Amino acid sequence: MATQAVTTGSEPLGRGYHESDDAARRRLGVSGYWACFKGIVWREILRYLHQRERFLSALVRPLIWLFIFAAGFRQTLGVSIIPPYETYVLYEEYIAPGLIAMILLFNAMQSSLSMVYDRETGTMRTLLVSPFPRSFLLLSKLLGGVSVALLQAYAFMLVAWFWGIQPPPITEVKLFTFYDPPTWAGDAITKMSDPIVNSLFSVPEFIQPFAGYITVIPAIILAGLMLGSLALFMSSVIKQLENFAGVMNFVIFPMFFASSALYPLWRIREASPPLYEICRLNPFTYAVELIRFGLYGQVDTVSLAIVVGCTAVFLAAAVFAYNPSKGLIARRGGPGGSA
Repeated sequence: MATQAVTTGSEPLGRGYHESDDAARRRLGVSGYWACFKGIVWREILRYLHQRERFLSALVRPLIWLFIFAAGFRQTLGVSIIPPYETYVLYEEYIAPGLIAMILLFNAMQSSLSMVYDRETGTMRTLLVSPFPRSFLLLSKLLGGVSVALLQAYAFMLVAWFWGIQPPPITEVKLFTFYDPPTWAGDAITKMSDPIVNSLFSVPEFIQPFAGYITVIPAIILAGLMLGSLALFMSSVIKQLENFAGVMNFVIFPMFFASSALYPLWRIREASPPLYEICRLNPFTYAVELIRFGLYGQVDTVSLAIVVGCTAVFLAAAVFAYNPSKGLIARRGGPGGSA
């Protein structure tokens, strides 16, 4: 009866439900929130560890690009000196950050698939009817997926290290700022003639040889949060598991290929100015660049701002979509309802 009151908007029962919900949250306290967060994150990690084929599939795609395609494109797609590179780099080194972002993207979509599966089996109802705020539950699920993606990314970087692809020693962490406004903006935004590079702090000498593997961690986490938030929102739109193949074709691959993951933007601009503008509007491009600069001990301020902004928008949309009274889930009869 109380559930019906909440769904239909009955004021007396709805008020009592929220009051008991708030009382339960106060009774749980910080330890209750921590136990819930730890349980959700650990569940995601255990699910990943028990699915060895998921680990292999996450590495197969980027390794094919690294070992096969990159070897064929090396002679034709060598990359000139562009930030953050200070010398001419081989194609394998250029695409490594994009392949790390590919791992994050596919892992986010796998997490989205698990949300659709949990909704179809009714497992998600148990999670979302708990007294914890829905935003906290979704954020915990998101951080669990990012933890798994971080493990996958470092497994890939370990393989790439044996292949001779690794960031150079870093003596200091820098702040990089450069913005080339789109052509449709006209003269409304002044174009920067040269990038602004500010030194933030020096790196201790004993850390310098592998500092890039440390400075890239925040970039991977932020990029994973953005892509995971987008996947959470998409999981509220996908009605059935069978529709996931369509998402792969119309969302994942366009995001990946219409970005700077495989080709420098200046090459895309020379080949097709309209495609160049599409790549600049793609948030995945800025996730790739954030990781690229992070591997070289630099913070790209424009990419950082766009990734953080998109994360906030996508996460807010996901929280709204999973709202049982307002979001997309409500139109299907609740979190455990059928499509």
